[in-house]
Amino acid sequence: MSGEDLSDLSMLELFRAELAAQSQAFTTGLLALERDPAAAVHLEACMRAAHSLKGAARIIDLAPAVQVAHEMEECLVAAQHGKIRLNRRHIDALLAGIDLLGEIASGSGEPDTQTGGRIEAFAQTLRGASQTSDAPSPGASDPDANPAGMAPGAEPPPQPAALPETPAPIGDSATGERMVRVTADSLNRLLGLAGESLMSARRLRPFNDGLLRLRRVQAELAKSFEDLQAAMPADGAGRAAQALATAQLKLAEGQALLAQRLDEMDTVDRRATDLANRLYDETLASRMRPFEDGVRHFERNVRDIGRALGKTVRLDIVGGATSIDRDILDQLDAPLGHLLRNAVDHGIEAPEQRRTAGKSAEGLVRLEARHNAGLLQIIVSDDGGGIDIEALRQATLARGLTMAETVWDLSEEELLEFLFLPGFSMKATVSDISGRGVGLDAVQAMVRQVRGQVTVASEPGIGTRFQLQLPLTLSVIRALLVEIDGEPYALPLATIARALRLPRDKIELLEGRPHFRHGEQQVGLVTAHEVLGRGEAAIGEAELPTVVVGEGDNLYALVVDRFLGERELVVRPLDPRLAKVKDVSAAALMDDGSPVLILDVEDLIRSMDKLVSGGRLRTLERSVSRAGQKRRKRVLVVDDSLTVRELERKLLDHHGFEVEVAVDGMDGWNAVRSDPFDLVVTDVDMPRMDGIELVTLIKRDPNLRNLPVMIVSYKDREEDRRRGLDAGADYYLTKGSFHDETLIHAVVDLIGEP
Repeated sequence: MSGEDLSDLSMLELFRAELAAQSQAFTTGLLALERDPAAAVHLEACMRAAHSLKGAARIIDLAPAVQVAHEMEECLVAAQHGKIRLNRRHIDALLAGIDLLGEIASGSGEPDTQTGGRIEAFAQTLRGASQTSDAPSPGASDPDANPAGMAPGAEPPPQPAALPETPAPIGDSATGERMVRVTADSLNRLLGLAGESLMSARRLRPFNDGLLRLRRVQAELAKSFEDLQAAMPADGAGRAAQALATAQLKLAEGQALLAQRLDEMDTVDRRATDLANRLYDETLASRMRPFEDGVRHFERNVRDIGRALGKTVRLDIVGGATSIDRDILDQLDAPLGHLLRNAVDHGIEAPEQRRTAGKSAEGLVRLEARHNAGLLQIIVSDDGGGIDIEALRQATLARGLTMAETVWDLSEEELLEFLFLPGFSMKATVSDISGRGVGLDAVQAMVRQVRGQVTVASEPGIGTRFQLQLPLTLSVIRALLVEIDGEPYALPLATIARALRLPRDKIELLEGRPHFRHGEQQVGLVTAHEVLGRGEAAIGEAELPTVVVGEGDNLYALVVDRFLGERELVVRPLDPRLAKVKDVSAAALMDDGSPVLILDVEDLIRSMDKLVSGGRLRTLERSVSRAGQKRRKRVLVVDDSLTVRELERKLLDHHGFEVEVAVDGMDGWNAVRSDPFDLVVTDVDMPRMDGIELVTLIKRDPNLRNLPVMIVSYKDREEDRRRGLDAGADYYLTKGSFHDETLIHAVVDLIGEP
C-alpha cells in the first residue's frame, strides 16, 4: 500500500474508524464470553466483528491486519461449532489481537519482519490456548476439525450463514441512521446561534404585548368618542357631528386592522418560539452522548487490572443510555479511571478473602449514571471490604495532617475527606496501579472545575461508594440573577449554598466585621458593590438580599441590591483577547437579548478574602449601624491579643455598647479617622504603633482631641500610669486587677450609659 496515495490514506482512516467501533463491541462480547463461554449471542457478535474487520482490512490491502483478523475469526468459528471451549487464555489472546490490530492500523513503522514475527507469536498463542481448552465433544479431538490449528492462509470451514465480505459503511449506525462527524467547536457555535435564535424569537412577545396595550388605548379612545357624541346636542347635525362620525369610522377601521394583525402576530410569535425551542433542543441534544460511549472501555481495564493483581473483577455499567454533555464525558475519563483502579486495588479483596467472608470469588464494581433533580449523578461503588477507618485515622496522624489530641474526635465523614488531599494514600508502597496519592485529588479537581461535588461513603465488609454530582451540561446553566448597581449579574446555582433575605437584627460584629449565623457557622458579610468596585451600596431596606457562596468552612455572604429570579442561560465564553476578567467567568444573553455577566464564584471568594484581610470594608458596618432606630454609644477596642480583644468586646457588647475592634495602634488610628466613636479602649504594647503613640495622635488631632481614651494595660507601675496619663489618656486601668464591673464602671464614668 502506497503511503503517498491520498485515497489510500483516506481508506486507512476509514479502517481506523471501523476498528474503533468494532473493537469496542468485540471487547464487550469477549468479556461476556469470559463469564459464559457458550453464549451464542456473544459468540455470533464477536465472530461478525472479526469478520467485518478482516473484510475491511482486505479492501485496503492491509495484509497483516487480514491475517490477525482471520486467526481471531477462525478461533471464534471453532467455538461456535463446539470444537473448542473458550477459556481465559483464549480471551487474553483475542484481546491481544485487538491491540495488535490497533498497532498495525496506527502505522507504528515497524519492519515487516518484526510485524510478521508478532503476528506469528499471536497465532501460536491462540492455537496453544485451543490445544489446552476443554473439548465438549469427541469431534474436538480431531486435528482436521480444529480451525484454530489451520495455517493462516487456509480457507475457513463452511459457516452457518454467508457473511458479506465488505463491511457496513462507517457512516451508518446500527439503526440505519446516517452518521456524520462534526467538531466540538462547530457544535458550540451552532448551540450559541440556536440560543440567539431562541432569544430573538422571545422578543416577539414583548412587541405583541405592546400592540395589545395599543389596542386597549384604542378601545378607550372609542369610548371617549362615544361619550363626546352623547354630550353633543341632539340637533347637532353640523360639521362637528360629521367630523366626529368620520373619526369614529376611521377608528373602527383601525381597530379591525389592528385586531387582524394582532392575531397574525400571535400566530407568528407562537410558531417562531416553538421553532426556536425545537432548534435549540435539537442542537443541545447533538452535544449529548450516551454515558456508555465514554466508559465502555473501562470494562476491559477493570478486568486487566484485576488479573494483574490476582483478582477476578467484573465491571457492571448501569444507565449506559443516560445522556451526558460530551465535554463532561471527555473530562470524566481520567477521574473515573482513578476511581475504578482504586476500587479494584484498594476495595476488592483477594478471592480467598472473599470466599472466607462468604462472598463470591468474583468482585463486582458498579459504574452508574442517572439524572436526578436536574443534575447528573455518577456513582462508582464496589462490593469489597470498605475503607478501614482506624487505618485511615492512623494514616492522617502519621502524615501530620491532624494532631494526636484531636484525631480521635474526628467523625467518619471528616476522616474520609482526607482521602482527597494531594499526595494522600492508604498504601505503604507505590505500584504502577496506585499508591502515589494523586487519584482522588485529580477526581476532586475535575469535579470542582465543572462546578460539581464529590462525596464518599464506606461500610466495613460491604463496600465503598463514590458519588459525583455534576451539571448535565456545561453549555447551559441554571443561575440566580441578581441586580448590582442597576445591572444584572448571574451566579450559577451549583455554587450557591443559600440565598436569603437577611434581617438587619441578625447581623452582629465579630472582630469588627459584620457576620451572621448560618447553621453552626459565623459567615462574614461583604457587599457586591465593594467586591466588583461599583461604589458603595445604598443599603436602606430592613432585609438585605444575601447570597451565601463557598463550601465547608470557607463561606462568605454576598449582599446584593435585588434578586431577579432564576434563569436558564446559554453560556457564551468571553473573547480570548480579554484574557481573564477578574471575578467573571463567562457571559450569556437574557430573554430580551441583553447581555449578562456570569460571575466566577471561586474568584469572588478570593476577592472577598483579600478585602476582609486587608481591612478595607467599611460600607456595611456604617450602613448597619446607621440603620438602628436608637443609636448606641460606640467603643473602639484596640489590642493585639485576640483573647483580650474578644473578652473586652463581648463584655462591652453584653452591656449594650456597640463595639468595633482594631488589631494594633495603626489599625486603631485608621478606624478613628474614618468612623465616629464615643470611646477608645487601648493596650500599650502593640506592633506598628503602640498605645501611647495612638493616644498622642488622637489628642493632637483637632477633630479627635475630645474623644475619651482609656488605657488597659498589664503595666501597673506608677511611672507607666503617669506616662499614659501625660500622653492624654482619660483613664488608666490595669488588666491584672480589673473585673467585669471595674471595666464597665470605668466606661460609664467616661461616656455614660450605652
